[in-house]
Amino acid sequence: MTVELAKVDRFAVADKGPGTSPDIADRLFQPFVTTKEHGMGVRLSICRTIIESHGGHIVPEANSGGGTIFQFTAPFAELSEET
Repeated sequence: MTVELAKVDRFAVADKGPGTSPDIADRLFQPFVTTKEHGMGVRLSICRTIIESHGGHIVPEANSGGGTIFQFTAPFAELSEET
């Protein structure tokens, strides 16, 4: 069996929360960075690790309606049988 990258798709996940604080924007994907009183600050770090380990990339951007949009890429593999 041979695995080849067929294409890369882009996905977007948006929320309508308060958005990304400028105070943490440059540290957003670092572990244990949070603005929430009871937050652990690991979710975005875990997301980035998973996405990048599969050959993708994730970037945040401000959502014009409030909140943040996280866009990420993910390559799709195509399986082919060797003969």
